[in-house]
Amino acid sequence: MATFVTLVNWTEQGIQNYQDTVKRAEAFEQVVGQHGGKLREILWTIGPYDIVAIVDAPDDETVTAIALQTGAGGNIRTTTLRGFNRDEIAAIIEKTR
Repeated sequence: MATFVTLVNWTEQGIQNYQDTVKRAEAFEQVVGQHGGKLREILWTIGPYDIVAIVDAPDDETVTAIALQTGAGGNIRTTTLRGFNRDEIAAIIEKTR
């Protein structure tokens, strides 16, 4: 499985309904699972992003589908980054030799 870091900002709708954020996180975890992924961690943060989620998903297309499905609720906007662990980046570097 690939690892993805999703940076989340609440929309105007999302901040107005901040009390539901834990319920929305639980729903997000269910969506990830339905797509064959796993929510590793979700953190509410201070700074330029409201939430950071670490997700394992089979591929880029799957995590894109998850983002589209979740974003359609109108509560969040996301930026998703592909993350590589130590072994993965070592294998990538090896390909450059």
